[in-house]
Amino acid sequence: SSVLKSTVGLIQARKYIKGFKPDLVLGTGGFVAGPVVLAASMLKIPTLIHEQNVYPGFTNKMLSKRVNAVALNFADARQYFPDNIKARYKVTGNPIRKVILKTDKKTGLNNLSLKPNKKTLLVFGGSQGSMSINNAMIDVYRKYKDNTRVQIIHITGKKNYNIVIDEIRRAGIELNKQDNYKIMPYLSHMEYAYAVADLIIYRAGATGIAEITAKGLPSILIPYPYAAENHQEYNARNLEKYGASVVILDRELTGQLLLEQIEVLFNDENKLNEMAKNSKKLGNPEALNNIIQLIKEII
Repeated sequence: SSVLKSTVGLIQARKYIKGFKPDLVLGTGGFVAGPVVLAASMLKIPTLIHEQNVYPGFTNKMLSKRVNAVALNFADARQYFPDNIKARYKVTGNPIRKVILKTDKKTGLNNLSLKPNKKTLLVFGGSQGSMSINNAMIDVYRKYKDNTRVQIIHITGKKNYNIVIDEIRRAGIELNKQDNYKIMPYLSHMEYAYAVADLIIYRAGATGIAEITAKGLPSILIPYPYAAENHQEYNARNLEKYGASVVILDRELTGQLLLEQIEVLFNDENKLNEMAKNSKKLGNPEALNNIIQLIKEII
């Protein structure tokens, strides 16, 4: 049972921590972190947890009663933790790679062979890709075929790539004649794509949202419906609440609806700029330094 496993985990964690003698233990949620952070706090070693999502996971909720501090990616996560606890809360944001912040538009355009004067749509579904987003994109491809004002970067996920290419061909689109479509299974240099994007279509994972907001990009978010405790919808609704994003639920997603939302935003420069500003306000490019600072304060 999970109780037995956790107990064994706690005993093992105590043993490791006593041997290793850390100055501080940082947990990032999930069942693996639970026994380790708990053992550290029982041994009076300073502890810190980091909650990436708006809606905290079970482990972090439980640990928040014992740790010295709770670092939050989203300010609104505070309301989902117990009220009566000692832990100090600090909105730090979620660390992202420096290269994402540093890469400029010109570098991105050159590396992806894109045009500077077109609106650029960046579509991806997290590390595995997303079949529902991929399917909805077929209508978008039909609409923007031979288009002179819109270009699309679409990262399909490795296992979905061939399916997407077949679907696009079946829709009567000859990809070798479309220089405004960049469709790829995977992109190791995401910084190029972020640097050129005017609008993002994405799930609502915490890391991607941290990157999108740090860059100050507007988005259409389609939360993954099977995420633990539906945390992706909480993340997406948070951006929507502050005017940084439009949310479409997975069960309501169609190609037509997605296309309508893209058109609305690409035809309304003011709305797009407003969303970009709101996104930037939610972003935390200094997240890593904030967490390091918090660690120093605790120690």
